[in-house]
This record gives sequence, structure tokens and C-alpha cells, in this order.
Amino acid sequence: QEHLVESGGGLVQPGGSLRLSCAASAFSLSYGAIGWFRQAPGKEREGVSCISNSDGSIYYAESVQGRFVISRDTAKNTVYLQMDNLKPEDPGVYSCAADPDSYCSDSDPPHPDFASWGQGTQVTVSS
Repeated sequence: QEHLVESGGGLVQPGGSLRLSCAASAFSLSYGAIGWFRQAPGKEREGVSCISNSDGSIYYAESVQGRFVISRDTAKNTVYLQMDNLKPEDPGVYSCAADPDSYCSDSDPPHPDFASWGQGTQVTVSS
């Protein structure tokens, strides 16, 4: 199973920015896909963004289009989620996940059963 560690969460005011990092094991970026998911109280886990390792195809949830950017640095075995213009509806526990067989793109959202998950990092948006 892949080892994933998230960091970068915290408290920001509306309109602020955060960059989340997902540090992965050596083989995590060599196959499948890596996605970012979030879960807020009273809501089910939501796929926020995802990047495919094969061709770099990217998925964004409609609610974060134009505000969040996912990227990867294979040399550092790290995937990032840059979050700009954060809104009060964005908070939750953000987790990264990797799967050896998944593919995601603008027309193929990530499924919720990725094989490996990080511990999650808390994002709070408040004035």
C-alpha cells in the first residue's frame, strides 16, 4: 500500500489561499491516479480534484473550478493542491489518495474507493 502524508491545512479567512501537499512513496506517481477528497460535517466524501499519472489529465469538481489547481512534482514524489479564493463552503478534512488502476479527467471523476489514503489535513475558512 502506498504511504501518503498530507500537509498545508490550516485556518484562512474567506478569499485567502492555502497550498496542500501530498508526499507519496517512491512508486505512487508512476501509475494510476492521485486525487484530493474532502469531507465536511454532515456531508459525504467529495472528490475535489484528481490527476492521472499516464497523461496528466485532470479533474476538478464544479464547485472549485477556476479556484483550485492540482499539480505534481515527480522528482519529489509530491502532488499539490493550490487553493485560492477559499469560500466558507470549502472547509473540511482534505485527504489525498492514490490508486494503481484509476484514471481521472474532466469527464471521468475519481471514484471514492482509491487503494491508499493519507491521514487528512484540516482546512478551516473563517473570518
